[in-house]
Amino acid sequence: MSFVKVANIRELNDGEKKKVVVNGVEILISNIDGEYYAISNKCTHMGGSLGEGTLVGGIITCPKHGAKFDVRTGKKVGDAKIAFLKIKVKDDGAYAVKIEGTDLLVNLVESV
Repeated sequence: MSFVKVANIRELNDGEKKKVVVNGVEILISNIDGEYYAISNKCTHMGGSLGEGTLVGGIITCPKHGAKFDVRTGKKVGDAKIAFLKIKVKDDGAYAVKIEGTDLLVNLVESV
């Protein structure tokens, strides 16, 4: 696996998220209970920026149509909604994360 530094762990307090771009890939990194996670920043519904969404308890909500994803796994936990229509979405891509000192590193190959 080839890991790339994407941030310093001091940049993310518990419950915070941050969008980073590495080698042209948009990644959303999150700190949940002191553990760090990385998923694709793109909603699988219409490509909305998950980094602009709301993060509550490990669940990120897409600001476009409300699709929900678990930032720990990239798995969808709620479909998108437009008016009264529910639209099925796919799981989001997740990336392996490791910490070296205070550096947060991500493997740019999706693990999901």
